[in-house]
Order: sequence, then C-alpha cells, then structure tokens
Amino acid sequence: MKNPLNKRLPRELRGELPKYLIIFLFFVLCISAVSGFLVSDNSLQKANEESYDKFKIEDGYFEYKDLPSDEVLKKIEDEGKIKLFANFYKDEKVQSFKENDSTFRVYANREEIDLVDLLEGDMPTADNELGIDRLFAKNHDLKVGSTITFADKEYKITGIVALSDYSTLFENPSDMMFDNDKFGVGIVTKESFSEIRDDHIHYNYSYFYNSRPDRNDDKECKEKAEKLLETLSACGELEEFVPEFTNQAIIFAPNDFGGDETMITIFLYIIIVILAFVFSITISNTITKEASVIGVLRASGYTRGEMLRHYMIIPMLTLSAGAIVGNILGYTVFNDIFAQSYLASYSLVSWEIVFTPNAFIKTTVVPFVLMFLINLIMLSAKLKLSPLRFLRHDLKKNSRKKAFRLNTKMPIMLRFRLRVIFQNIPNFVIIFIGIFFAEFIMMFGLIFEPMLDAFQDNTTNNLLADYQYVLKAPVPTETESAESCITASLQTIGEKTGNIDEDVSIYGVEKKSKYVDLTSEKGKVDISSAYHKKYSVDIGDTIELKDKYSDKTYEFEVGGIYDYPAIIAVFMDKSMLAETLDYEEGYFNTYFSNNEIKDIDEKFISTRITVTELTKTSRQLKRSMGSLMKIFTVFGVIIFVLVIYLLAKIIIEKNTQSISMTKILGYNNGEINSLYIHTTSFVTVISLVLSLILGDRLLAVVMFEAFKSYSGWFEYKMALSVALKTLSLGVATYLFVVLILSRKVKHIPLDEALKNVE
Repeated sequence: MKNPLNKRLPRELRGELPKYLIIFLFFVLCISAVSGFLVSDNSLQKANEESYDKFKIEDGYFEYKDLPSDEVLKKIEDEGKIKLFANFYKDEKVQSFKENDSTFRVYANREEIDLVDLLEGDMPTADNELGIDRLFAKNHDLKVGSTITFADKEYKITGIVALSDYSTLFENPSDMMFDNDKFGVGIVTKESFSEIRDDHIHYNYSYFYNSRPDRNDDKECKEKAEKLLETLSACGELEEFVPEFTNQAIIFAPNDFGGDETMITIFLYIIIVILAFVFSITISNTITKEASVIGVLRASGYTRGEMLRHYMIIPMLTLSAGAIVGNILGYTVFNDIFAQSYLASYSLVSWEIVFTPNAFIKTTVVPFVLMFLINLIMLSAKLKLSPLRFLRHDLKKNSRKKAFRLNTKMPIMLRFRLRVIFQNIPNFVIIFIGIFFAEFIMMFGLIFEPMLDAFQDNTTNNLLADYQYVLKAPVPTETESAESCITASLQTIGEKTGNIDEDVSIYGVEKKSKYVDLTSEKGKVDISSAYHKKYSVDIGDTIELKDKYSDKTYEFEVGGIYDYPAIIAVFMDKSMLAETLDYEEGYFNTYFSNNEIKDIDEKFISTRITVTELTKTSRQLKRSMGSLMKIFTVFGVIIFVLVIYLLAKIIIEKNTQSISMTKILGYNNGEINSLYIHTTSFVTVISLVLSLILGDRLLAVVMFEAFKSYSGWFEYKMALSVALKTLSLGVATYLFVVLILSRKVKHIPLDEALKNVE
C-alpha cells in the first residue's frame, strides 16, 4: 500500500513554492558554475599534460653571455648527458603599433623541440609571413591576413599559433608577472629569421635529458638540474639557466589551474553547508507549524523513521533536481565561460572537453551527503519528542516555564523587539554567518581593482629613475642625467622565507647618487620597504641571499629601509657590490636616467626598464581577473539576498500567530513591521558592520597568501570606497528584501491568532 504521507508532498511543495524555487535556482547556479569551472579546469589541465609529449616541450634552456663554440656544445652534451637544440630568438619593438612599447619575440619555426600548435590559418612559408601568438594577436585586434611591422619589415600574418613553451607570456623568468599586452611571440621561416638584424639576438639553447626525469618528481628534477648547472658553469659565463620546472612561461598556467580548483571547491562546500542549515531551519519551522498533525500521525502509529523520511524528501529532491540541471549547464554553458576566462590570460594549445568524474563527485555527491547528514541530525533531534508534546506544541527540550525576565523600565516596544531576538537566536546566528560569507565575497570582488591601482600608483610614484638601461657591456654615454650603477639578481633562500625562492634586485649605486639616497652605514645595506614588509625584515637583521646559478651565498646586514614599496630589492654602495660579486674596478652594467639615452647602440642594450615594465603586473591582473572579480561581487549579492530573504521569512512565519494577535489588538502594518522586520533590520545592520571588520582582517590573510608567490609586494589596504560600496550593496539588497517581507506581513489574516490554541 502506498504511503498516505506522500499525498501531502505536492501540497507542501505548493505552499512553499517560492522558497523552494529560489533554493533550487541557487543550487543550479552554484553547481553549474562550479561544475563548469572544474570541467574546464580539468580539460585544460589534461590538454596541457598531453602537450609535453605531443609538442616535445623542453626540459630546460640556457644562454651564455657569448656564443659557445661547437666543441663547448659537444662537451656540454657529453658531460651533461643531454641533447641540445639551437633555439635562438630575437626581441624587436613593434613599429606598427601607435605606442612603440610592445616587444615581439620571434623564433625560427621549430621542428624538433617546443613545437608550435597551429590554431587557425597556415604556417608561414614565405620570408614576409608570420605565425603569431593567439592572445597577443587578440589583444591587438590582429587576425589572419593582418600585417605587423618590426625590425623595419612588414610581415603578413598567415597563422594564429600557440607556442608550447609559452603557455604564459613571461618575457623574462624573473618578471613579476606575465604580460600578453606588451609582449608577444611568433614564428617565421628559418630563412626569414636569418635575415632579421642580430642587434637583439639571444643564443638560447634548449635541451632534453638523455634520461628524462619524472616531471612530477621535484626532487629528481632538481638533482638533475644541479648536476647540469655544474657542467654549464664550468664551460662559460652563464647569462641564464632555466630548467623546465622553474620556467614560469611553461609552469605558471598549470600551477594556476590547481590552485583555482582548491579555492572554488572550498567555496562550493561553504555554500552547501550554509544552505543545508537554512534548509534544516526551514524544516524545523515546518515541523513547528505542523506540530499538531505530527502529533496525531505519531499517535496513529507512524514511526519517527517514517516522519524523518517524509520531511527529508523535498530538500533532497530539490538538491537532486538542482544537481541534474546544474551539471547539464556546467558541461554546456558554464564550461565555455570559464574556459574563456583562462584563454583570456593564457596562450594555451588546442583542447577538448573531457568528462570529469572528480567534478561530479565534488559538485553532486559531496553536497548530497552534506545535505543529507545535516538534515538527518537536525530532524532526528527534533522528532525525538513524544506525540503528546507535539500535540501540546511543546517542542523545546529545555523549555522555560517563564519567559526571560526583562527590566520593566524599558519601553514596551523595546522589550517586544528583544523578545523577538531571544526567540530567534538560531536564525539570527545563521543570518550573521550568511551575511559574513556574502559580504566577504563582495569585498573580495571589490577590493581587487583598488588594490592594483594602489600598487600601480606606488610603483609609478616611487621610480628610481624614469629610465633604466641594463647593458650587455659597459658603454659610455653623453646623456647628462645618466648615472652608472651595478645591478645584479640574487634569490632569497626558501627555507628562510616560507619556501619562496624569489628574485631580489641588487643595486650598487654611487656614494652620492642623485637617484638613490642610501641611509645605511658603510658595510651595511638598505632594503626596499617591500622587502621589509613581505619578509618582516628589520634594521639590524641579517639577510642571506644565493646565486641561482651556483652554490654561493651572501650575507648582508640591514642598515636602513629605502622607500621602494613594490619591488623586492637591496641597495648598497657600488664598490661594496663590486667587491661582493668579484667585479673589476670601474665595472658597471646599468644606467639610471631621467632622459632617454639615444647615443648607445641597440646591440649593447640588454633591457630597458620603464614605467610600462614596472606596471605590467597590475595591468595584466586587471585584464585577466577583472571580469572574474565582477562575478564574485554579483555572487555575493545573490547569496546575501537569498539568506536574508529565507531566514527573515522564516522568522515572520514562526511568529505568524503573534503577528495576527497584534493585528487584533489594533496595531497597524507599519507598527508590526517595526516590531519584526525592523528587528531583523537591526540584526542585519550589526552583522554587516561586524562582517566588514572581520572580513577586512580575513582578506588581509587571504591576499597575503594569494600573492606571496608573486615577485614583489602587494600591500593590502581596505579602501574607504570599498567599505562604503560593500555596505551600500548590503543595505540596498536588504531594502529589496524588506519590500517583499512587508507584503507578507500585510497578508497575514487575523484568524491565525485563533488557530492552534490549546
């Protein structure tokens, strides 16, 4: 025989249709978004993983200061147990762009290592044809058939490509951030490459180990790299040595995939737990309303188990329906949306959607289990009461015989509001948790752009000089504002800096430099304020840095902190740096200048450092993450509306009989709203303010952890505009909820006061 209780389900669903519809839609939104994210993330990861073999991605590369001879290369291959491939490139300024500040790196087409994936069009075959990186082309509105000019020659774009060793467009391994706006890569034919001037050629050699290590075994990769470095160091003066496992252009994107997956999964589970508690409170309220019915059914012979199953059916069906629709949307609509957000930042090879069991488990199985367990525990505790207590509406386990005493000197309306708060403490606790989570998401979305603007302002307002020229060899100049100095790069030692091996810019400046005013005593160094804040290093401390191409380490005593807020740097006297690094007397390799230097041949200039270079981090993060931050803001608002609406609605429903009685006593709707809705408003405003304070502190920790692996220092500071926007969004969304709830209070009939009277 069919269970008669099942006949109640359609009626219960119709009675609470708006509530269940909102929760269903929210489940759909959450699960489809997270499912789409995980599917796109896993699909891109799989394509990236397969690209190592498919496109023969290198095990690393190196470059000497001078072109090595064939004998030296043969020795390196034999002693280093590697296979070498000439992988030369040339860096040229793009002359066809309005602003001549974009660098284009051109390679001859590769056929044995770091192969090229053709995404659209054809590979170049003539000497004036070019295959160009997809992302750089997109950012500059270049297509197949467009032209681009560099090295005084116009090239026709015949193909849109992805270079397998440039999934992320880092111009240099030590760069703070990739830059797919001001830096691009491409390929030409070997004949065309040889015709391009050699002013900015890099004699780069890529290699495979004869016995290739497991890329996932960091220890094995590091050991092989250290042995190879010994061989390379003995064969000449290394300009660069970058093993694959440290090459940001190769590893940054896949590392980002993994980090994002962890964050979004935690995000989903927090939402599911909040919604599960909302559901449990909703069900608890339903049981309170139907206490008499439950008492009768229990007295008629229905077991607790049967009642438990009955009241769990609708929430579990709601989640199941949301999961089905959400997964369908995840694999169709949202998958593409999130994939495009990655493709807007990374130059990835071609990929295909793959079924991801991991995504199904995380978005469907785990939420289902969480929802089931939370509701099971809450309902089991509630249904343990005897049938008689249900019939008497005595549902509190430890019910007070008398109400909590309040001071009678308080105004009656204040005491009434306090009673409402005391009676609904569990609901208000959930409101606070929901508001905190929603507000934190809103703050996370809103804080990002102002923080990057502040970073950019700090960088541009604290330049060492308008121009920095890093030279390949000491060359004189007649430019009046030019001042020579020595620059070098060392690394922090990960064991002492939280497992971060970060590049540190070392500056050796003149004793009375007009660009850097040293404050430390002789024999000591100044560190940048960024170094001081990021690694908590103070005056009097000793820092230890290492040469990344050898086992040499250097210790420096900190004598001062130089106001340089964005870059991790160390400043010292020029002679001190020359002595430390064994440079010849009078050696220099950099010019500071407030005017452009025009009397040095291009072939002697290694790098120009300008505002464009120093602000690439903030520009790129805005471009790649700006739209994602807007999604977080919208999502926070939606969660806020959902939680406040559901719980405030529950509070009103729980007090329906009391509201009806106040109407009988002559109170109008405005006065009733002031008792119930305004009480919720008070709790909401307090929650908004407390959440803002707690969220600010939590964001400081989150931002530090999020950006600590980036080179440089991103100082977190809550802008007043962000605080005001967050509070304004919270208040505005709550006012919207109040309008809906006011109508609900208005429609409560007077006869409710006469129901369920003992």
